[in-house]
Amino acid sequence: MKTEALIERLSERAAPVEARAGLRVLALGTAAGVAASLALMWLWLGIRPDLAAAMGTSAYWMKFFYTLVLALAGFWTVERLARPGASSRAQMILEALPFAAIAALALMRLAEAPAEARMGLVMGSSSQLCPWRIVLLALPICAGALWGLRRLAPTRPVIAGAAAGLLAGAAGAFVYAFHCDESAAPFVAVWYSVGIAVVGLLGAAAGRLVLRW
Repeated sequence: MKTEALIERLSERAAPVEARAGLRVLALGTAAGVAASLALMWLWLGIRPDLAAAMGTSAYWMKFFYTLVLALAGFWTVERLARPGASSRAQMILEALPFAAIAALALMRLAEAPAEARMGLVMGSSSQLCPWRIVLLALPICAGALWGLRRLAPTRPVIAGAAAGLLAGAAGAFVYAFHCDESAAPFVAVWYSVGIAVVGLLGAAAGRLVLRW
């Protein structure tokens, strides 16, 4: 059978795909990963005992919205990269904005602080643990996002995998924030962002392997 005839016969059997089908697949995979991450955080680390009091402070909401907005922007980027030929430049620029905002806030806090207090604002008391906890909590989310991408049609597997990793890292950091009692903007800007970036690199490596056509 000639190639053209085979393509024609296959196209005759093709059913139309619902417009939101891809979005639902990605949302399902990501949501399942977030649920697993929340369960892991609850059983492994537990929720900070002073969460109710912390929610009355602006520092808590700074961390909350930094990770949440970054995760939402990451999901939008992944959804665009799952479509062949769709531009994702605007989404990538949007992802950079939370990084820029937290970096500017961190620099402002450091400039206001006495010189002897600056190192403490950056290092906190858990800098050696924070990024790796975020990475571990993000792994189920990264797996879920890659599962969704695998069922769609990303044409740039490394970039799509990196975007899935950044989405997962931000969502994992969001989950971790319910346990973490560090609230200084310099600490969050450095160590939360390091954890998110590591998951982005892991996602790029995984995407190269699992998102090939």
